[in-house]
Amino acid sequence: GGDVRSCDLDSVDVMREFGETYQQQYAVALFNSVRYEIEGGGTQSQLLHRKDPLVDRSIFSGNLFQYLEENRKWRNRFVFVASSYSISLYESKTAHDRSLHPKVTINCAGYRALKSMEEYMDLVNNSLPGVKARPSSSPFVKCATQFPLILWHPYARHHYFCVMTEKEQTKWHAVLQDCVRHTNNGEETHVLTPAFTDAVRLHRQAKGHYGTWDMMCGGPPQILANLVMETLHPEMRSLIAHRLKGKLQQKQRHWMLISDALYKQVLRHTRAHYEALVQSCEVQRPALDAGLRTDMDQIIASKDHVQGKMRALVLPRAEQLLLASVKPYVDSILEALMEPTSRGFSEVRDVFSRELVEVSKNTLNGGGKELLGEQMERLSMLAFHPVKMQSCYEEVEQLNLDGLQQRFDVSSPSVFVQRAQILMREQMDNAVYTFEQLLNQSLEGQGDEDLCKTIQKCEDRVLKKYDYDSSTVRKKFFREALLQIIIPYMLKHLSPSCTAELPKFKELIFEDFSRFLLVENVFEEVVLHSVTKDIMMAVKEAAVQRRHNLYRDSMVLTNSDPNLHLLGESPSVDWSTKFSPDDPEGEGEGGRRRQVVSMIQLDGVPLAYESCMEVPGVEGIPEEEDDDDDEARMLPRTPKSPDSVHEIRGLINPVVEVEHPEAEEGGTNGTEPVSATVLLEDGSVEEVRSVTTLVEGGDQRRVSPQDMMKRLMGKDRKQEVTDIEQAIQEIDLAVQEGGKDTDLEADLGQTSSKTNEGLNEVGPQPIRNGLTGGDGNGEEVENFGEKVAVQISDVVCEI
Repeated sequence: GGDVRSCDLDSVDVMREFGETYQQQYAVALFNSVRYEIEGGGTQSQLLHRKDPLVDRSIFSGNLFQYLEENRKWRNRFVFVASSYSISLYESKTAHDRSLHPKVTINCAGYRALKSMEEYMDLVNNSLPGVKARPSSSPFVKCATQFPLILWHPYARHHYFCVMTEKEQTKWHAVLQDCVRHTNNGEETHVLTPAFTDAVRLHRQAKGHYGTWDMMCGGPPQILANLVMETLHPEMRSLIAHRLKGKLQQKQRHWMLISDALYKQVLRHTRAHYEALVQSCEVQRPALDAGLRTDMDQIIASKDHVQGKMRALVLPRAEQLLLASVKPYVDSILEALMEPTSRGFSEVRDVFSRELVEVSKNTLNGGGKELLGEQMERLSMLAFHPVKMQSCYEEVEQLNLDGLQQRFDVSSPSVFVQRAQILMREQMDNAVYTFEQLLNQSLEGQGDEDLCKTIQKCEDRVLKKYDYDSSTVRKKFFREALLQIIIPYMLKHLSPSCTAELPKFKELIFEDFSRFLLVENVFEEVVLHSVTKDIMMAVKEAAVQRRHNLYRDSMVLTNSDPNLHLLGESPSVDWSTKFSPDDPEGEGEGGRRRQVVSMIQLDGVPLAYESCMEVPGVEGIPEEEDDDDDEARMLPRTPKSPDSVHEIRGLINPVVEVEHPEAEEGGTNGTEPVSATVLLEDGSVEEVRSVTTLVEGGDQRRVSPQDMMKRLMGKDRKQEVTDIEQAIQEIDLAVQEGGKDTDLEADLGQTSSKTNEGLNEVGPQPIRNGLTGGDGNGEEVENFGEKVAVQISDVVCEI
């Protein structure tokens, strides 16, 4: 209890300090935003930009096996990835279609998508320093197949999945990586985003943490939680690690549960604190904005004056540091960034061209405009197709800063890799959207003839614009990456000698402007300007030498296509209805959400797994067993349930056996339909639908259905009722045993559709996913047992 209270106090202290910094940076960010709005600036791209590319779209959906830590079992789950890239897990596809609440919703910010248990265990074994793992120590999660998928987070709960084939694993891994990539990027605004990022950076610098930070992931509440956990997590680990008991796997499991609980608590605090902080700043915004627009010229003049005075102090020291410790490494850093990034953008161009080649081929084969509409519908979401874009992303993942990371305090290259991948996706979508608008304009009033030539002309125009925009975007990315690497290094070495002299510059700032001009920010801008010239020259020389297909800065395409940007104001083309106005599949406007990535189709499986009952839920996927129960693992599995699903169906639809001594010669086994009724002892009438003849022994003799019905009328009905009641008692005993009835559960999973057909004769009752469910309690067991007992009792009463 004392440890938790101490952690809460640490969280409050961090948030209070951050809040003060954020309020200061909010006014500075507002000043910069208003100034940029007034002065303008920036270059206009050649390609069009789609405003809302994923409207009425979902990314992917399908089935995965999920490991439930509550009961250590694997369950099949229907997974839906929305356009927000949040992952929702449902008990079945039917539950999703009925808009029921998902079992779990995962925000992937800060996670890593893994597909190797070895890689995962390396991360887990490093989570508890001082507790060494034996080389032969087995993981506490036994993967049910050879194709695992794991979402790992340094603080939050881990999520374990697996699939049946390598093809599924490849596609799902690409989808999970895209979810992580998108949610890490977060959303940007003109004022709140720079105010927040600068406040986080200054807060970490005050604690002595310079350089890039790989946990700058997700939205502001998540980043703040990571900021708190950066200090709190090691403190809690040092307090608790030595108190954990049990084997290594138990210690790791318990520590992860503690870490997740702590992270959730911190995240609740940071979310509430950030929302209150933003609200308090936004209330002041109208007054601040009005003051800025009135005094903008005076504020800019005052800032220039302070910068001039500060430059005289800082520049000599900065140039000395730059000459000795930075300039020798600029070319090496730039080359390490340029090589994989340029290959990635080149692959984007190639993927786009290959897709258009396929469109042209199908057009030449006589597909016509209807087939063209289907292909363009798929092409429109190319940038958001993680599998097709994977080859582009893999190129930039080879970015390596070895030898430079430690010198310049770069935590990992992942910050630059994910930023480059986001830019690649944006450029791909811009190219596709521009092609769509050009093609749509060209096809107005045109028949099916010369479609291929029209496509080629549009492609040539788009590729020319892509090459120019790609060069512009990459040069900007290289400059920003160099600044992100070098500026923290210079601040770290200049701050000790300059910080003590900064307060005297406050006297040069008018009090009315003091909220918008902070000496700390002015000092950083002076340092930035001192190195910007060298960085610009390095990137410019690379462009002049035509390295990596970079255009020279003097090469500017102005108004090369003046009518194109008018098309940018037009709405996106709905290709699914353009050449098929009836839209038979209902996927157009007002229809269901269209999916970017197609469902996985396995060889030999007619349809995708539709529910949790239609997969080998228990027999194909072994349950987790206790680590200490070695003898039990060596023994063969034996049935734990007194009845199988076939016996339950026999009770719901009773089968009466009758021995007939007077069999006809030459009889054979078989089933014949019969439409007859039987009068029971209680006066009720039971319908008989079929009679099955089974001849035992060497001679097979046929018994007529009429003779069988006569024998059936003579059966002792009291004995049959006694047998059914005894079966009900056995089922009740099985229900009381709870989650041990794995064989019954497996039978239910393998024959769900047949069982449901049998249940429909008594009354439709849905069968849930197994007996223990996803929550780890016995409620579903009891409910299932009660339903079956009620159904069988109804049959008994009818009999």
